[in-house]
Amino acid sequence: MIRIRNATFRQLQVFESIARNGSFTEAAEELHLTQPTLSMQVKKLTSIIGMPLFEQVGRRIALTSVGEELLKTSKTVFGALDDFQMTVSDIKGVKKGNLRISGVTTAEYFAPRILGDFCKKYPGISVALEVTNRSRVLERLEDNLDDIYIVGQAPTGSGIHTIPFLINPLVILASPNHPLANKKNIPVRALAEDNFIMREPGCGTFLTMDRMVKGRDVQFRSSMALGSNEAIKQAVIGELGISMLSIYALVHEINTGELVLLDVEGFPVDDEWYLCFPEGKKLSVVAQVFTEYMLSEGRELTLSSLPPSWKEKGKNCL
Repeated sequence: MIRIRNATFRQLQVFESIARNGSFTEAAEELHLTQPTLSMQVKKLTSIIGMPLFEQVGRRIALTSVGEELLKTSKTVFGALDDFQMTVSDIKGVKKGNLRISGVTTAEYFAPRILGDFCKKYPGISVALEVTNRSRVLERLEDNLDDIYIVGQAPTGSGIHTIPFLINPLVILASPNHPLANKKNIPVRALAEDNFIMREPGCGTFLTMDRMVKGRDVQFRSSMALGSNEAIKQAVIGELGISMLSIYALVHEINTGELVLLDVEGFPVDDEWYLCFPEGKKLSVVAQVFTEYMLSEGRELTLSSLPPSWKEKGKNCL
């Protein structure tokens, strides 16, 4: 007979960390435990369950079917305890707890600044931000690993709740030496002969570009695909071609004159930033506080980082 109530909270913590990291070594480092101590905790938990929780797959470990079920139970237990902690803090009038956020790469240009102000306002809240590509963010959303997800292109499909919170103007950038740098009302067709540096397929910017050219008798000549905004900016500065990025990724280079925005008809393309979480998920007290903050002070703080001529544009589009 399984006596799961005999399992300790620490054993479940150890198990969850190993399952999430896919490694005993990484889990030991995360929990500041020695490998023997970690292995002993797993051995005791396995003895209580009476069946293996992990199996070796190459150099990594994977969960058995029983391990998968225990992971679901562990997440439920940890989530309930987090909610209890934050509810008690809320009753006391103190916002306290943990907040996990996952955002796409362009979010790195505004999310840290927002979080800095947020943490000053709520010093009792511990925030962890993971910035990664869109595919990975959507994977984390599907697995419900974080509290809030920041994406630029609302995810399609059912089961995801989205909240638009900020306009995301996408612009055409070029080197100051580009022949079209000082032209006005440039037709989109004029860009077809230039080398266009793209983000990788599947990212939000790529999806917007793909949607924009559909139905138009124009094709961009892709010279290369790069996996980060920083790589694209450096390629454009090096006069390898032109590109399209979010205005938030370009504030520094515009101010220094390293890059210019081309005055192309139909641009900027007004996309939006979204806060997302699984449909039906009950947000923790801390996640609710953060969402409300993002829709008010966070939004205003982000707009304030834009060049003066863009601040009003952003406000008018909200």
